Amino acid sequence: MNRVRCIFFALGATRFPPRPEAEDNLAIAMASFTDNPFAALTIVVAPAILTSASSTLCLGTNNRLGRVVDRTRVVAAQLAHLAPTGQNRAMCQRQLEALEVRWTLVLRALRFFYMSLGSFAAAALMSLFGSLFTVSALHLGFTAIALLGLLSGTVGVAGLVVGCAMMMQETRLAVQNLAEEVQKAAYP
Repeated sequence: MNRVRCIFFALGATRFPPRPEAEDNLAIAMASFTDNPFAALTIVVAPAILTSASSTLCLGTNNRLGRVVDRTRVVAAQLAHLAPTGQNRAMCQRQLEALEVRWTLVLRALRFFYMSLGSFAAAALMSLFGSLFTVSALHLGFTAIALLGLLSGTVGVAGLVVGCAMMMQETRLAVQNLAEEVQKAAYP
């Protein structure tokens, strides 16, 4: 029972959870931002962590884009030195087509990750700005800003999910391309 009370105090509760014999008193009063100056910062933690995750995904995706561009240049150089007819030329052309699909997927995923990064940063800023309305009598302003922050965070999460799905598809194409290259090297 002491653990439960500690958790409620850590979350900012000013009273213990109601006991079963007092069912008419179900509300738990949360500490306001004036009581705890660090309460506003706790609202920002989730968007800050998701902003960091988005940044990491952007860096990794930029690296993938660079690898696809490098591979495209190598295949294009090989294609330039091949005879106009032949099996190797057809394979290089297929690889260039697959690389075009890959870089399109990577660019689209990168756009979604950047959108998520901006959305999480906006959600964090809105959370801080909304915390100013909790000490004033403008509860409508707090509700509006809280809804905007929630919408911004939801857009960010959706962008992460869609971008990760695109990166999974790009990885599948990269593995298929690699298998084709191994096949070419094993049976010239």
